This record gives sequence, structure tokens and C-alpha cells, in this order.
Amino acid sequence: MAVDRTRPTPERMITQNAYLRPHGIYTFSIPALAGRFDDGTPYVTCPAAGVCAAVCYARVGTFRFPKVLAKHQRNLRRILSDLPQWRQDMLAELAAPRFRGGRYLRIHDAGDFFSDAYLDAWLAIARATSGMTFYTYTKEVARFKRLVEPDPPLNWRWVYSYGGKQDHLIAPGDRVADVFPSEAAITRAEHHSNDASDLLAVLGPSPVGMVMNNHPHLRKRIGERTLREWQEQKRSARRHGPGRLNARPCRSEQTQACHEPDLPEERADDH
Repeated sequence: MAVDRTRPTPERMITQNAYLRPHGIYTFSIPALAGRFDDGTPYVTCPAAGVCAAVCYARVGTFRFPKVLAKHQRNLRRILSDLPQWRQDMLAELAAPRFRGGRYLRIHDAGDFFSDAYLDAWLAIARATSGMTFYTYTKEVARFKRLVEPDPPLNWRWVYSYGGKQDHLIAPGDRVADVFPSEAAITRAEHHSNDASDLLAVLGPSPVGMVMNNHPHLRKRIGERTLREWQEQKRSARRHGPGRLNARPCRSEQTQACHEPDLPEERADDH
């Protein structure tokens, strides 16, 4: 790979956090859902998001700190401005010695694969980086079934995460993850918790369960439902008309005949 020595050294894009570091996991992120750059240019990074957008942990807390959001936006700007150069920069960064020896890279603890070209770039990066395992949660079910499932890289792992507009495309036998109100609810549903390690989402048994984050207003919004149940309630309400769209959220996992008010469409400046 030719190196342009006249070009300033690119900013590092790969990071770690305290939760994933003990497991040898690195992360790459872009902004969650949608927003605007400083110059007013809009972007959408999670086009298949459904009810998950209303309780997204990556839209609150540390993810909204100005420095963190700015870092994620710089990552995204590089992708949108020059995808081939971004891919080359990512390959160069992954060639560093610290990424050798069975490391893992979680693609997106915020954001998703928002285009075919972007997903293809990551698949090419994975194929060229045999010493690392790449994994991701995604709601881009249709895109993955077209571009990934027919011929995935050997070092590529993924799990379909419920709560998106394409939940209905998830097929029996697909690796899936759902968000629950508690560990007890995960056990009752006969799912497998990934609490011990995030890697269990892609390396452990399926279906996978994870507990809703601790932000009180988000926990109140989801109630006792899972994201899969909530998304299906919304889908069912749309199929059967607006008669119950103003009903209260479910308060029990056994309650089936309740519907959530329809969520407003996300705008690029709702961030």
C-alpha cells in the first residue's frame, strides 16, 4: 500500500472503553441515528432504526458529550468525504502491532451500516485483516442478507438486533439479540445473557438477551417490554389502523393487546 508522505498523519479512529478493554475489544463508532455537522449538513446513520430510536443509549449520556460526539462526527465525515481514503486509513491503522494476536473490533457502538458502499468497505477491510475478528450488532437486515450472508469473511461476526423497521425480515436460525428490562426477564424468555462479555452476542449461544440501560426516562419509556415486542406492537398498530395508538404502554410481558403511540419520524436535526 503506497503511503502519501506529504499528507498529515490521520487521526486515530479506533478506541477502547473500560467495559470492553478487559476482553481485548476495540471499537469504532459514528454518531447514532441522525444529526447535522457543524456546517448544517444533515446525515442519517441508522436508516433501519425503529422503536430503538426512542430508547437509544447512544443518544444520551457520554455519547452526547461534545468531545465524544465531535470525534464520532469526524469519523463519519471522513467516510462520507472520501470512502476509498477512509478504507485505506483504516487498514493502515489496523496494521499497528497492538491489533495483532486475536483482538476484536466492535464496529459501531453507535450508528449502523447506512449504505451498501459503506458495508462493502468494511467487508473488504475484514478480508484484508486476518489477525482480527470484526463483529457488529445491526438492524440492517435486508442489506446484510444481500451483501454479507452469501459470502461473509471468515473473521466477520454479526447479530441482528431487534427494534428496527426490518425485524420482520429476520428468519428462523438467524443470530438475534433483544433488549430486556432485567436479567430475570432474559432468563424467563430462555435467552442467553451477554452480561459477562459483549463477545457472547456473537460467540455464545443464541438468542441473546441484554438488559436495558439505566437511564430512568428511557427505562420508563420501554416499560416491561422487549424491543422486539415494542416493535411488533407498533407494526401491528399500523396494520390494524389507529384505533389503539393512544393506549398506554404494556406493563406486563404477558400483555399482548396494547400498543404504543406512533413515534414521530426522526429528522436529521433531532440529535
